[in-house]
This record gives sequence, structure tokens and C-alpha cells, in this order.
Amino acid sequence: MINQIPNKTKGKVLSFGELLLRICPDMDGQWLKENKLPFYIGGAELNVATALALWNVPSTYLSAVPDNSITKDIIEFLNKQRIDTSSMVYHGERLGLYYLPKGKDLKNAGVIYDRAHSAYAELSVGQINWDVVFEGVSWFHFSAICPAISQNIADVCLEALKVAGAKGIEISLDLNFRSKLWKFGKDPIEVLPELAKYCTLIMGNVWAANKMLGTSLHDDLTALENYEKQTLIDQSADTSKKIIEKFPSCTRVANTFRFDHGRGIKYYTTLYANDELFVSPEYVSEEILDKVGSGDCFMAGLIYGFYNDKPMQEILDFATAAAYDKLYIASDATTSTVTEIEKRMIHHDK
Repeated sequence: MINQIPNKTKGKVLSFGELLLRICPDMDGQWLKENKLPFYIGGAELNVATALALWNVPSTYLSAVPDNSITKDIIEFLNKQRIDTSSMVYHGERLGLYYLPKGKDLKNAGVIYDRAHSAYAELSVGQINWDVVFEGVSWFHFSAICPAISQNIADVCLEALKVAGAKGIEISLDLNFRSKLWKFGKDPIEVLPELAKYCTLIMGNVWAANKMLGTSLHDDLTALENYEKQTLIDQSADTSKKIIEKFPSCTRVANTFRFDHGRGIKYYTTLYANDELFVSPEYVSEEILDKVGSGDCFMAGLIYGFYNDKPMQEILDFATAAAYDKLYIASDATTSTVTEIEKRMIHHDK
């Protein structure tokens, strides 16, 4: 059985990553004519923290930002969202940015990062007292975006994981792959396995696991294509079993499958735990609004379900519906409540 944290010892969920501003121009240059440029507060881990706070899970967020009037406004805004920011590091000179045209995916070539020498990127080992930070924390979440930034951030992640692991804290990892960020001379496969060995829940997709953790793909699954659903489900089971075999601390593995469908998507997910593979309903949409943050919302849904000791299928179904619902929200993080997400859920026939 999965070692879930008893109710009496449950504490806060701590999400660790870079706080970013997303600048969101349209693709026809109209923003230049109108002098309007939408922006959103973002960052994969902050999206998770925001969802959890909205869903009444005690949520805390740790990043590094410069100490100025802009970041003070942002921190005040996060606090009003019921996100605990008391562990935030204030240093450095700048906040990380990224530019992404409306409707584009973060994996798309259109994304432009402006994150070099940000306050978060300049964190170093020994700067954060993790023993203090982890007081009252029962779950730690981070993503593969963090170690992609630089070797020193990869080292900070490892430093945190060692402390969290020693304290018996649940640890979740989202295998986000951002090719434009891995620029410091190492490939993900040289970094992620050392971090993954501390994690109890790993989420991603079968291709990311292959690239980052070295799991194998079936011979006919060497690229993202429109494969038969059952083929992908079988691959997710094999990938999940291999991850658990390679990283014994990991007892649960989730995989997402999201494919373009005209201007919309086809979307379904799997969760492997207790030697059983659970499969979500499939969502099909002819048109969506914003792909950013959907995977983060899925991750938050998994944490929400495990934190509240829900049954496995219920955990997966809620997380999948939350991720699908996020596709219709024009911001980095969800604004939908648990009740609103439950209304969108596709229920299995009984």
C-alpha cells in the first residue's frame, strides 16, 4: 500500500520554483497599435500552489525575487490568494519573464524566455535553511523546469530533496521538458535521475520520462504522433513500472496524453499505483482558450486528491477534469473551484 501521510500529521504543501511574469502579445502585432500587452503572474510551481490554495489545501510557495515595489505588489496579491509566502527569498535585481503569443503552448517554438540572471536563477546552495522552511510541511513539489535553469539551481533542488527525504515528506516531481532552458552544458538525463530518486509521485508523459529518466519506449513510439489510444495506455503502464523499479521511493506515476484536435484537443491521462493502472475518461474539444498551466492544474489535482485520501480513480478523474477545465481559462493558474471542476467531470458508467 502507498504510504500516505496520516491526517494528524498533514501540514502544508510547499511548492518551489521560479515566479515569472508571462507577457502575452497577440500574433498579428495589434498590441503595438493599441499599446496593450496582457500579462499574467506565472511559473509552473506557483500555478500548483495557487490551485491548492483555492481548493482549501494549506499552500505555501518558495521562490526568490528582488525586493522592490513590483514584487511587493505581487507578494501581496499571492497572500490574498491564501498562499503562504513567508519563506520567500528576497535578493537579486530582476524577476524572470517569458513571452508567449496567445493560444500557443510552452513547448512551442514561439516562447521567448528572459530569465537569465533572475533572482531565482542566482540562488545558491546554503542560502536557504531547509530545516526551517520544511517546518509544518508534509508535501514538497517542484518540477523539472527548476534544474533546467542552471547547475546551481539543480544543486539547490538536490539540497532540498535530501532534507525533505530525511523528514519523510511526500515529494512530487513534474517532468516538464523545456528545451530552451537546458543551456548550461548538461542534458536532462544527466540531472533528473539523481533528483527523481527522492520523489514519491512522478508526473509527466512517456516521452518526457524517456528523455529525462531513461525509460524505454516501444519501437513504434519514438515521436509524438497520433497513436492508437490503447498503444499509449500500454506504454504508460510500462513506463510507470520502470520508473517505480528504478526509483524505489516513487510509488505513484501519472501520465498525460494531450493531442491537437483541429483548434482544440484530445486529452486523457493515466495513474499507476498499487500495481494497478487507472485510466481517465477522454475529453475532446473543438476549440480551447489557453494551454498554459493545464499540466500544472493536473499536478495540483493529483496532490489535492492524495492529500485528502481520495480513491485512486477519483483522484485521477478530478485531476484530469481540472486540467481540461484550465484550457478555458485565460491565465496561468486556474480560477475554478472544486465544485466547478466536479461539474465538468465526465463520469464513468457504473
